[in-house]
Amino acid sequence: MNKSALETVSLWLAGDVEDTPPFEELKARQDVFVMTRQAQAAVLAPADGGAWSHDFRAAIATRIATANNNPYLANIYGKAAAGSPYAELAATDHVPSDLVQQKVVAFMDKVANNTKAIAAEDISTLQQAGVADADIVRLCELNAFLAYQIRVAAGLASLIEGEQA
Repeated sequence: MNKSALETVSLWLAGDVEDTPPFEELKARQDVFVMTRQAQAAVLAPADGGAWSHDFRAAIATRIATANNNPYLANIYGKAAAGSPYAELAATDHVPSDLVQQKVVAFMDKVANNTKAIAAEDISTLQQAGVADADIVRLCELNAFLAYQIRVAAGLASLIEGEQA
């Protein structure tokens, strides 16, 4: 069974494969994959993660990828979150019992799914819940990276599918 272009590109962008890209269109864009993998490492496992562990970040990344219809990235990030105390956060319908996590998840969902609706009050809500400004920035970096990764995957997949048509 052949992989879809979206699956192939998603696996490449997430660094889930190591050999040469299977499509000429991807070979010519190898630098995109290298830089994307570097950015992925920086936001998912930074040297200073602040309040957010790798497991937490992976669960949120899974949630965002799922909400944005990329099951391949969701699967990759879901594996990283599996078995962790944060694994349940990956489900788009899961509401955590922890009040701070509730606010963080609501914020991340809103940023990922309704970015235009973000307002100063959303940041204030996180601050009032005790989330440090640096940790809010880290959350936004994670969300921005996922938005980029999901859109690049969709764009490259469209390019490949167009070339194969």
